[in-house]
Amino acid sequence: MGYTAHPSAIVDEGAQIGDGSRVWHFVHVSPGARIGQRCSLGQNVYVGNDVTIGDNVKIQNNVSVYDAVTLEDDVFCGPSMVFTNVYNPRSAVTRKDEYRRTLVKRGATLGANCTIVCGTTIGEYAFVGAGAVVNRDVPAFALMVGVPARQAGWMSRFGERLDLPLTGDAETVCPHTGERYVLRAGVCSLQA
Repeated sequence: MGYTAHPSAIVDEGAQIGDGSRVWHFVHVSPGARIGQRCSLGQNVYVGNDVTIGDNVKIQNNVSVYDAVTLEDDVFCGPSMVFTNVYNPRSAVTRKDEYRRTLVKRGATLGANCTIVCGTTIGEYAFVGAGAVVNRDVPAFALMVGVPARQAGWMSRFGERLDLPLTGDAETVCPHTGERYVLRAGVCSLQA
C-alpha cells in the first residue's frame, strides 16, 4: 500500500489509490473509485464508485465526490463544496440511469461551499469563488462568482487575477510569474 489512511477511514476493496496519497479521518472511498498519486482527502470526504481523480488533487473536509465526476490533475476542492449528479432529483423517483457527467479540468479551483451542478465542465485553471453556484460550463482561466455563477474576470495558472477584459482581444502577464496570457474572441490562453 503506497498511500496512508487514518484508522477511521474506510477504503473498500477494489478502490485504487496512488502512491503518496493521504486519506484522513472518517473518509469513505467506494470500491470502483480511481484516485491518483499525491492526493489528499480531508476529513469526512466521500468518493463514489464511478469517480476518477487525477494526481495531486486536494479535496478538503466534508466534500462528497459522487458518481459521474472526474477531477483531472491538480484540482483543488475547497471545504464543504458540493457536487451533484442528478439534475432533477426526487426521493420517490429512481434516476441512477440519468446521472449527468461532470468534468473538472486540470488545475481548477472550486472554492469553499460552492456548488457544481451536474453536467457541467469546469475549464483548466478556472477559479470558482466561495459560495458560487455553477450551472453551466466554465471557460479555462475564468473567475466565477455569485448565484448563479457569472464570470467576473480571469485568473492565472498561479491563482492571480489577470488584468484582462471579459471579452475582446487583449494580452497581459501574471503579476507573480510573468507568464503571458492572451485573450482572443473571449478565449483566454497561456502562451508558451
